[in-house]
Amino acid sequence: MLIIALWISLTLIVLAMAINVYRLAKGPDIPDRLLALDTMYVNAIALIVIVGLWLNTKTYFEAAILIAMLGFISTMAICRYLLRGDIIE
Repeated sequence: MLIIALWISLTLIVLAMAINVYRLAKGPDIPDRLLALDTMYVNAIALIVIVGLWLNTKTYFEAAILIAMLGFISTMAICRYLLRGDIIE
């Protein structure tokens, strides 16, 4: 039962990432593209967690936490740059 659930979730996450790549390429504005990139971070984290469940190891969960922190910091830096024109005051 777990294998079937992992296959279904893997398929849906890959589909969501494909839709995000389309949105990243065809987004009309920069904020739309930034939102697509941020959503791709979340999908990448979910994909890494699923691989960790599949292989039954804890290393992938630590990698997912690290990517989540980097994704948050980079999103904040890009938003700050778009709003103010500089990152560090």
